[in-house]
Amino acid sequence: VIYPPHSKLTDKEKTNICYLSFPDSNSGCLGDTQFCFRFRRSPGRKVSLCCFLDQLDRDLPVYLKKDPAYYYGYVYFRQVRDKSLKRGYFQKSLVLISKLPYVHLFRTMLKQIAPEYFEKSDAFLEAVCSDVDRWPPPIPGKILHLPIMGIIMKLRIPTYRDKPGTTPVVQNMHQADAQISMALPTVHEVDLFRCFCPVFFHIQMLWELVLLGEPLVVMAPSPSESSETVLALVSCISPLKYCSDFRPYFTIHDSEFKEYTTRTQAPPSVILGVTNPFFAKTLQHWPHIIRIGDIKLPGEVPKQVKVKKLKNLKTLDSKPGVYTSYKPYLNRDEEIVKQLQKGVQQKRPTEAQSVILRRYFLELTESFIIPL
Repeated sequence: VIYPPHSKLTDKEKTNICYLSFPDSNSGCLGDTQFCFRFRRSPGRKVSLCCFLDQLDRDLPVYLKKDPAYYYGYVYFRQVRDKSLKRGYFQKSLVLISKLPYVHLFRTMLKQIAPEYFEKSDAFLEAVCSDVDRWPPPIPGKILHLPIMGIIMKLRIPTYRDKPGTTPVVQNMHQADAQISMALPTVHEVDLFRCFCPVFFHIQMLWELVLLGEPLVVMAPSPSESSETVLALVSCISPLKYCSDFRPYFTIHDSEFKEYTTRTQAPPSVILGVTNPFFAKTLQHWPHIIRIGDIKLPGEVPKQVKVKKLKNLKTLDSKPGVYTSYKPYLNRDEEIVKQLQKGVQQKRPTEAQSVILRRYFLELTESFIIPL
């Protein structure tokens, strides 16, 4: 079922969405799971935006500008045991398709509507679409109030005039409205520290690989971990825009599967997030591979993991770590590692850890830009 009904998708786009909307691994993913994917629009389709949206796009920071050749898919997947069904499980996904890279906004929105949708009929989605139709234009720099099924999300979209590394605080509404309002601190940022926690001893090297547009694979146990890690990598060179392709979640059924796994040419400049064990074999010729285990709780201190040789990565069950022969230009910054480790030991909130890490990446990127 597609809402609104007048939305047009090609058969190829529908097929890609269907495969990308469900976990492609044996991780189980029981309960509710949220993740994100990105896919190409079919060639030949009209990709121009109306003049008004073009104007809005011009006011955005470069890293938030829409890419007319791609769609984002935001997924809320539920899998629960149900003996009344033939397969023994209830499996369903609610997917929001958008040109906008507003990960946190759409993740929050799906968290509000998906559980209720799974309990109700398609008429509920019609009501959701009716609410979205009443949303104001996504004007950068303006405080927006977005109603969605009895809740009002309050947020601000950044502009290119904002000072890098600063996020204007969006305060909650008056006390009388506090029950029905939700202030979003960001529309696009992911939990940077949580994503980099398993590999934060190598954050400088990963920053270099992203900056250089090197082919990079993230092998993770679930779509949520693969997609969040890929999005974190792409964002680590902000305020620069990552201009190569990136797929937060990529499956063996993707229409570009052969293009990205061929051995007849060098791997393309792309960051892939995968979960299927099959990729450990088909992508073993790629030069840089990040193997992510289960993302740890914020209170756990990550162990230092050495960079491993690619030949040691034989299966997706290989130990977590970074597999590459790349030699970084920068020496590892022990200060940021100590600062983050101390934060873990002192139970510093993960949001605060992410702020520290984001500021560190910003300083790295600016130190690269200034001489240019």
